[in-house]
Amino acid sequence: MSLLEIFCDVHDFTMVFEQWLKEHALTETPSTRGRKASLSMSEVMTILIYFHQSHYRDFKTFYLNHVCQHMRSEFPKLVSYSRFVDLIPGTLLPMCVYMYLRRGQQTGIAFVDSTPISVCHNKRIRRHKTFAGLARRGKSTMGWFYGFKLHLVVNDQGQILAFCLTPGNVDDRKPVPTLARELWGKLVGDKGYISQDLFEQLFGQGLKLITTARKDMKNRLMPIMDRVLTRKRSLIETINDQLKNISQIAHTRHRSPCNFLVNFLAALIAYTWQPNKPSINLSDAELAQLPAII
Repeated sequence: MSLLEIFCDVHDFTMVFEQWLKEHALTETPSTRGRKASLSMSEVMTILIYFHQSHYRDFKTFYLNHVCQHMRSEFPKLVSYSRFVDLIPGTLLPMCVYMYLRRGQQTGIAFVDSTPISVCHNKRIRRHKTFAGLARRGKSTMGWFYGFKLHLVVNDQGQILAFCLTPGNVDDRKPVPTLARELWGKLVGDKGYISQDLFEQLFGQGLKLITTARKDMKNRLMPIMDRVLTRKRSLIETINDQLKNISQIAHTRHRSPCNFLVNFLAALIAYTWQPNKPSINLSDAELAQLPAII
């Protein structure tokens, strides 16, 4: 997606958002509030989102070597890097609202998974201060890490339906009821989501939880369509991989929790603008086996 398209959409959103915020904000003090920055909110948000489509590994290099040198015509009122960093926290709330509006449509098929987001190397955990009291040690299939978990729900077209961040030691099953409260149809997860209580809770909401079986579990009959969907679970794993390797959703250079959240949201938004998302191709015969609700 082009820079112009992203900016136009973000600008249209911020115009409505800023008007709403002005109407619901507390009384302003003329001497200290209401002063406009050189860069508008839409410009700051666009640069942050575009960074995650640029393939640069760190934002400072992207801003100094790409934005400041090659994008002066698009952003004529660019500020210094330190000043831009000061503007980032002000985009947290609009980023949250904008990402909410960028969610995909429900199709009756959803996939759920979690992925670790490390905030420092394990050897530096005792010295790490930025996320003290927020991040926790957790364990994934790749080993121990210190940071957070991204819990993600996507549809069969690769569109993000719901997400949340938790400390790294939170059980994968705990956020699922909240993430799935507006979902219907089938929700596919891995072995980490096996739970009779969770299955019954979601079933009462009109959502069928489908998981692969552990080796120590008895064989059970599974509808062919459910088995097909469990084999398509690599879809969400591909999305997690893209968020980490195309977008820079996880790195160990954050210096404030607020900027970490803005970077996290900008990465998700950049993914929603991706024209060719991972998706599963189901034949007409397979789609015919999907009931209306379960």
